[in-house]
Amino acid sequence: MPERKRVAVLADSDTRWKWGALTARRLVPDHQLTGFLLRGRATPTARQLGEVGVRADRLSEVTCAEFLAEIERERYDVVVLALVGGAVQAVLHGARALWPAPARRPVLVTGYVGVVYEKLADGLLLRHGADLVLANSRHDAQRFRAVYEGVGADAAAVTETALPFLGGAPYEPAGSRAHTVVFAVQPSVPDSRADRAYLLERAAGHARLHPGREVLIKLRSKPGEHTTHLEEQPYQRLAEKIPGGLPANCRLVYGNMGEVLDGADLLVTVSSTAALESLHRSIPTAILTDLGIREALGNHHFLGSGCLASWNQIDSGLLPVGDPAWLAAQGVLPAAHTAADTAAGTAADTGADAYAVARAKVAGLLAAARLPSPAPYYTRTTAPGYLPGILARHHLAPDGTPLPGAVRPAAGESRLRRRLRAHLREAARGAYRHGVQRVAPVIRRLGEL
Repeated sequence: MPERKRVAVLADSDTRWKWGALTARRLVPDHQLTGFLLRGRATPTARQLGEVGVRADRLSEVTCAEFLAEIERERYDVVVLALVGGAVQAVLHGARALWPAPARRPVLVTGYVGVVYEKLADGLLLRHGADLVLANSRHDAQRFRAVYEGVGADAAAVTETALPFLGGAPYEPAGSRAHTVVFAVQPSVPDSRADRAYLLERAAGHARLHPGREVLIKLRSKPGEHTTHLEEQPYQRLAEKIPGGLPANCRLVYGNMGEVLDGADLLVTVSSTAALESLHRSIPTAILTDLGIREALGNHHFLGSGCLASWNQIDSGLLPVGDPAWLAAQGVLPAAHTAADTAAGTAADTGADAYAVARAKVAGLLAAARLPSPAPYYTRTTAPGYLPGILARHHLAPDGTPLPGAVRPAAGESRLRRRLRAHLREAARGAYRHGVQRVAPVIRRLGEL
């Protein structure tokens, strides 16, 4: 029986942990998952992790430098970096410092959690250097390649997939049960107190207008918790200030988004990735235009989707239906369509198995005797005024090595052993820099220590 692959996922928020762990499942179905949470303001709580519902065989909190020490010390086959761009860049440069020459190293995978509507070039170039940069749709894959090719960088790592958490049963109309409207809020969109209070009041107003409906305000976090984005005006506190409180048929809810959508008849949001989950299940989905269609809100991403609508239109009974061509381009095939394609044996043509190409790439890289050193686009030559600051924020030197004191010694590791490792690592770097060809034995010796 083949040995299970060892996969490490490093994430910096609850949402990215969900994306990273589910991506690992899609890429390497039979694996042993070790989870790492990057220490920072968005490090998820136990409650948030439980709500996500994706478990690891082992889970611990680390700094960037500690994670690099871990993947140098332990043998991982695949590493999924579910992080903001700057943190991905830091790990890639750290990995380059660990493996400056072709070596037996982990396959490095990264990508985006959801809708990519801002910082496209910045985020992508910070992710360049990974073996796979996953794009959640054909639309994104084309944009990603255009960015890399536009700066003369290798675009071969860009790989079209789909959001790993798309799933759930196809939508069935309410029938005799209460019609349920889910308003999926976002931590930072919109960001002003007045705009957030307005949206909350409109949701409450919809409940008052339709007393036979249930209106659920789906929250991301509790006050004091953080997620991918900082929430400065929590809806919980805004709800306390509504005169007379929320109507009886309108309430705040937490929980796994997929489970909340199980009972939804309409999903309303500004630009949340929840809209893609909803559309995949053919649930009527409304992308709010009340505050305008603006890049700052992210709802411009849904132009052409057929889902743009206002609370006024929703109050009047509008149930938007997603445009099939837009859904296909965005990698959001309806669940019923996907199931039918799979049964008919046409999954490869329809994208039902959206991870087939990515899995094949990973398998090919795992089969290689050695992989080249990671080669990010940003270096001290291409971005001398940008890269060092990014690395310093993660306690790495400009060459990607940990700054003094950034890594605590591994338990049971002697001072002599640590010094030997350090000397051998420096010898390998020096040999590689000066063009010496026989570096591999030194690199292998490093792995034995």
